[in-house]
Amino acid sequence: MSTYADRLAALRDELARRRLDGFVVPLTDEHMSEYVGAYAQRLAWLTGFEGSAGSAVVLSEEAAIFVDGRYTLQVREQVSADQWSYQSVPETSVSSWLKEHAPQGGRIGYDPWLHTKGWVEAAKKALASRGAELVAVETNPIDAVWADRPAPSDARLVVQPDALSGQSAAAKRQDVADWLTKEGADAVVLSALDSIAWAFNVRGTDVSRTPVALAYALLKADATAELFVDPDKVDDAVATHLGNAVHVRPRDAFAGALASLAGQRVMVDPERAVAAIFDSLAEAGAKISEKRDPVVLPKAIKNAVEIAGTKAAHVRDGAAVTRFLHWVDTVAANGGEDELTAAAKLEAFRDETGALKDLSFDTISGSGPNGAVVHYRVSEKTVRPIEQGTLYLIDSGGQYEDGTTDITRTVPIGTPTAEMKDRFTRVLKGHIALARAIFPKGTRGTQLDTLARQYLWQAGLDYAHGTGHGVGSYLSVHEGPQRIATPGSGQAGGDEPLRAGMILSNEPGYYKTGGYGIRIENLVLVEEQAIEGAEKAMLGFQSLTLAPIDRRLVELSMLSPEEREWLDAYHARVLREIGPLVPADVRGWLEQATAPLV
Repeated sequence: MSTYADRLAALRDELARRRLDGFVVPLTDEHMSEYVGAYAQRLAWLTGFEGSAGSAVVLSEEAAIFVDGRYTLQVREQVSADQWSYQSVPETSVSSWLKEHAPQGGRIGYDPWLHTKGWVEAAKKALASRGAELVAVETNPIDAVWADRPAPSDARLVVQPDALSGQSAAAKRQDVADWLTKEGADAVVLSALDSIAWAFNVRGTDVSRTPVALAYALLKADATAELFVDPDKVDDAVATHLGNAVHVRPRDAFAGALASLAGQRVMVDPERAVAAIFDSLAEAGAKISEKRDPVVLPKAIKNAVEIAGTKAAHVRDGAAVTRFLHWVDTVAANGGEDELTAAAKLEAFRDETGALKDLSFDTISGSGPNGAVVHYRVSEKTVRPIEQGTLYLIDSGGQYEDGTTDITRTVPIGTPTAEMKDRFTRVLKGHIALARAIFPKGTRGTQLDTLARQYLWQAGLDYAHGTGHGVGSYLSVHEGPQRIATPGSGQAGGDEPLRAGMILSNEPGYYKTGGYGIRIENLVLVEEQAIEGAEKAMLGFQSLTLAPIDRRLVELSMLSPEEREWLDAYHARVLREIGPLVPADVRGWLEQATAPLV
């Protein structure tokens, strides 16, 4: 079908054939993933929206698409207002919208493999007020009209060796078994792809930018496990690695295996497991206990080997980014380059390390007004040149076997305006405030978020995204449960206590619609702080990312002596660790870019 209007019409015809008055379309897969394989990109196929978070509702006479503040501009550029109304989250939600718009007595369909149990309960409650019904479909109606839908990836799994993971898969499964025994349970369902990859010390290429494989798992109290994955994806090396305690079964056998757990006590994570898993267990007569996936927290708290690996990855990555920033300053700023060529150049520098496995997400390469689109994705249709008088924002990351990186830098092309320098400096002050924070154990990310926003707030400014997200160890670039975000923002995880070993981003920003975007992002490691005379255990951050922050955008009069000291010390460290890894001409440029503030 050539147009999105045609696709919407075809879906409505299919819904009518099934006697449904509407259908809910989330942007996720059967594992509640943020980034999904091509086969699961139903929202993008239907609407044209290419962001990483969103959902839609299609009724017979109207349709709505729901995104948060990161995608306010992007959704309007990619999704036609002729067919769709734009809804802002968390101001509204799919459930609250259905409560107002669903037809009286209507039947609204949903795919139980793409929604959580909690969402289903909320949607049913909202529809009940209109006498309407939420109907689970056996097969997804979008799949019925998506003629050229890609097949799931058939790429093979690879082993993540103990030398990089820091703990054997058998030891990890034993930890889970001990937890199950303590809880008096027989088994736990793992359905989050990064949890499965971490627990079994395997990686894959089934999802672009995230090194995971499509699979489910059941871990048992006796430390055995069933791994539900296409057997053709498991070669001899992976089979040997998994060992006799792990039974590999076809992925499509998972639902049937749930039906065999009658009478057993099974732990299931209500945030990460889809409603269909709960339904299957309930129908089988299993005793369901709702508990958080036991892998989530150990995965988030990096061990010494993972920390060493991510530090090595950041030094390697920092050298590539520094070479790129030198190229922007000495080549791209002279004209003839654009957002696409710049993104390709940065990937080439990373690839030249010889260690790059993939990018950790699609590079956000935004020149001028495109930089104001928070999660902008450059394309042939939207590409802008890198030209004088603008700001250029580059948000990117790499996947390496020893770590995952994520960095944002903002560069002036030519002479920045006084307003640009003011806004940049306010963002920088917030970044430094968070980087320098010392806080007691038990502190949540929501308690720290204000530190990064305070200087923007003083000028009546703000940004519509979280300040920090967790990051995996050669896994997802967005990892929970930790997060630094405004309470009530709709971005989960901000209430999780920060713990030593967690990795998060520190990324305040400012975005002037139609003008420019600013963001400064480093990844940081939560560490214990030794403070003389301290009466309680304290934590702080170590910056992992190593690349210069553009001094030309800093309004020196706005910085305190402590802020100047932090930036000078950071730049001295960048020069010390990155300088030996770059060519001589880049080294000379780096010496100037990291020189102490005058």
